[in-house]
Amino acid sequence: MAPLSAKERAQLPDSAFAYVDSGGIRRLPINDAAHVRNALSRFSQVVFENEVARDRARSRLLRAAMKHGIMPVGFVSAQMQPQRKLPQGTITFLLTDLEGSTELLSRLDDGYASLLADVRRLVRAAVRSAGGREASARGDDVFAVFERAPAALEAALAIQRAMDGAAWPDGIDVRLRIGMHRGRPALTETGYVGISVHAAARICFAGHGRQIVMSSAVRAAVIESLPDGVGLKSLGAWRFRGLPEPVDLFQVDAADLPADFPPPRSATPAK
Repeated sequence: MAPLSAKERAQLPDSAFAYVDSGGIRRLPINDAAHVRNALSRFSQVVFENEVARDRARSRLLRAAMKHGIMPVGFVSAQMQPQRKLPQGTITFLLTDLEGSTELLSRLDDGYASLLADVRRLVRAAVRSAGGREASARGDDVFAVFERAPAALEAALAIQRAMDGAAWPDGIDVRLRIGMHRGRPALTETGYVGISVHAAARICFAGHGRQIVMSSAVRAAVIESLPDGVGLKSLGAWRFRGLPEPVDLFQVDAADLPADFPPPRSATPAK
């Protein structure tokens, strides 16, 4: 494949590249079949600004491969490899969600992508340090899994403490809600599936910024090994849309984290 000259690159539209970053830098040309094959082989070497950008570039590249009649079997296999390394059996889910993301986007405009990338780096560092694995990151949430429930609690505490200690642009108060649940989902080529996955998401979105909420299943797995100064406060039993049974919720309390929050969102008290 003959490399593109600077003049040839300049004449190509943005749509001829799989990835155009926020600064307008264009990477991975996909203007013809040869460059599509080259982009498929080099995709894993590119550093993307965030997971949203990676997903967008991946979709562009796969559409270009289809257009040129290329079957990217090796590329798809490589992209799915992280799923094959995820733990199976009974695991603990940890989900984070950025509170007030729409308002933050409106206020920061082009700076929102950078802030989201900083939040994700912080979350990922805590997850890795505690021995967890990231299962997915979509929009403004991150989904991580742990073989050991105490490790998930360790990561949740580290995330909230790091969020509190971070310096955010323009003095903005950036807050994450964290939800934790434990179950035995099925692991497929597209990720985890099962009612426990849906329950974990419901628990996360029921929380408030700077709060850590867990189910009774997680409580049972961590109660004998709580870190010094950490306690669990019962929030009662709550019903969530789509879940067949009420869920007993508990709030993680620590002296250096906020303790007073409104009742859970998107749920109704069980009677």
